[in-house]
Amino acid sequence: MLYSLLRPLLFRFDAETAHENTLKLLDTVQRLGLNRLVYPAAVQQPVQLMGLSFPNAVGLAAGLDKNGAHIDALAGLGFGFIEIGTVTPLAQAGNPKPRLFRLPEHQAIINRMGFNNLGVDTLLDNVRRSAFQGILGINIGKNAATPIEQAANDYLICLDKVYPHASYVTVNISSPNTKNLRQLQQGNELAQLLGQLKTRQQALADKHGRYVPLLVKIAPDLTDGEIEDIARLLIEYQIDGVIACNTTLSRAEIAGHSLAQEAGGLSGTPVQSKSTTLIYKLAKALDKNLPIIGVGGILSARDAEEKIAAGASLLQLYSGLVYRGPNLVAECANAIASSLKTKAQL
Repeated sequence: MLYSLLRPLLFRFDAETAHENTLKLLDTVQRLGLNRLVYPAAVQQPVQLMGLSFPNAVGLAAGLDKNGAHIDALAGLGFGFIEIGTVTPLAQAGNPKPRLFRLPEHQAIINRMGFNNLGVDTLLDNVRRSAFQGILGINIGKNAATPIEQAANDYLICLDKVYPHASYVTVNISSPNTKNLRQLQQGNELAQLLGQLKTRQQALADKHGRYVPLLVKIAPDLTDGEIEDIARLLIEYQIDGVIACNTTLSRAEIAGHSLAQEAGGLSGTPVQSKSTTLIYKLAKALDKNLPIIGVGGILSARDAEEKIAAGASLLQLYSGLVYRGPNLVAECANAIASSLKTKAQL
C-alpha cells in the first residue's frame, strides 16, 4: 500500500536518481527501526542448499547494492539472502549517463551501467560495518580496462579478498555491458576460468578453514548447445551452483517501444519466459548435479512458482521490486513455501 503511493513520486525522477533515493529511504526506515511497521514480517521457511541454511527461498539479486552500502536496510525487507556487487578489483565509473531506463508499459528496465562500483576494498569496508548475520553472496567481475585475456586475474583478486566475508561467491561472466565479457561463457575460455577459480577456491578453503560455495551467473541469450556445454563444464569443475539468468540483449518483447534501441541489458517481464525456459533446459542438462538460482521477470507469486517448477531451488528479485515494491518478497516466499508444503503432502 505504502509503495503504491510512493511509486508515482519516485517515477518522476530519472531511473538512476530514483534508485539512489529509494536506497536512502530504506536506510532511514532501518535507522529509525520502522521495518516491522512498513514491511511484512520475513517468511521463515528454511531451504538447505550448498551447505547453507537460507531462511527462505527469495533473495536479492546483485546489481541493486553494488557497493554493499545498504545491506542492513535491504535485509529488513525480509529476503532469505542478499547478494551484493558486481564488484571489481579497482573502482570504476561505469558507462556514461543516462544508462538506466524504465519501460513501465512492459514492466521492464534497460540498463547499461557497466559495473560501476567503488572497488572491492570499499565493498568489504561496508560489509564489515554491516550488522547483517544472514546469507551474504558477493558477486565479482572484471574491470573494463582489463583485457579479456587477463580476466581471470581480476576474478582471482576479488575471490581472494571477498572469500573470508562471503557466504557464497558469484562469478559474473554474463553482463552484456562490459565489452567481450560474455565471451567467457564459451568452451575453452570457460573451462580455463573455472579451472583456475576452483583451484583457488580449494586453496582458500584450506587457508581459512571454511568452504565458501562458488556460483556462476549466465546469460539468457544462449543456444541449446551452449547451455549443454556450460552445464557439462559446471559439473566437470564441481561448481557449487548457477544463477540463471542475467539481462537479455533481445528486444523482441518490446519491439516498437521508443526505448527499444537503447543499448544494454533488458530485464523485467520481457525476460520472464526466456529465463524460465533457460532454467528448465539447464535443470535437464545438469540432472540435479548442482542447484539453480532463478532470476528474471518475477513480478508475482505465480512467476515465482513457475521458476521453481522449471527447476530453480532459490529465486532472486530485482526489477520486480521496482514495479511491485517490498511486498513482493513475502508474496513470493509465501507462495513457494505453500507450494513446497503441498508437494511434501502428496
